[in-house]
Amino acid sequence: MKRRSAGRETETVIYGIHAVGHCLESFPDRVIELLVAEDRQDRRLGSIVETALKAGLKAVSVDRRILDGRAAGGAHQGVLAMIRPRPPGNENDLAELLDGIPGKAFLLILDGVQDPHNLGACLRTADAAGIHAVVAPRNRAAGLTPAVRKVACGASETVPFMQVTNLARTLRELGHRNIRRIGADGHAPVSIFEADLSGSIAIVMGAEGRGLRRLTRENCDLLVSLPMLGAVESLNVSVATGICLYAALGQRPAGKLASDTGFD
Repeated sequence: MKRRSAGRETETVIYGIHAVGHCLESFPDRVIELLVAEDRQDRRLGSIVETALKAGLKAVSVDRRILDGRAAGGAHQGVLAMIRPRPPGNENDLAELLDGIPGKAFLLILDGVQDPHNLGACLRTADAAGIHAVVAPRNRAAGLTPAVRKVACGASETVPFMQVTNLARTLRELGHRNIRRIGADGHAPVSIFEADLSGSIAIVMGAEGRGLRRLTRENCDLLVSLPMLGAVESLNVSVATGICLYAALGQRPAGKLASDTGFD
């Protein structure tokens, strides 16, 4: 296995049936090493091994405790891969991605989230909710650091992450594509549970503490809030993001089988 050179990230770990399977199907050339638990033999893991073989890769059977250590306690489901990290995309990559979406676009916009743990958690939830891409400003916001990738548990490789120079301009371009921009704002009179989230949408979340910037807010088609019924006045941005994405997901066609939940 390759080792990391000083100051440069040359590999990262992803694990879980969904994340590793997506990696093998979409970018097998970036896989450095594939490990599977020697005590698990079933159809889902067999499919992973078969996909790897078709891509010219060999799955190495190891003791489950090795996977436990590499995944640092994460739910690896008996499979783990070391891969070369994917760099973030840009405005051109976003436009190309949007051109290729056959149905209704489902995007997450993060307006200056700076905490690596929050960004990693948002990426993980975005993957679970079937988000097509996560978009963030290039400056004054967290990027794909090793800390972010660790918290994301592989989602930094499965969900396209786009860093743009001018977020307000990007939001306007999304509007030109008839993608409704739904901004989360604690003072909005409309609850997200009352909003129409069924079409092509971009959920827009603000940064820790300050929320949405003025230009970001002005480029949203609708502002929504989360009902706060207790003594707490606000939620962590990654928690609020999860609620908003799943509120939208409830109005969209199911993208996963019931057996592919996050609870197994």
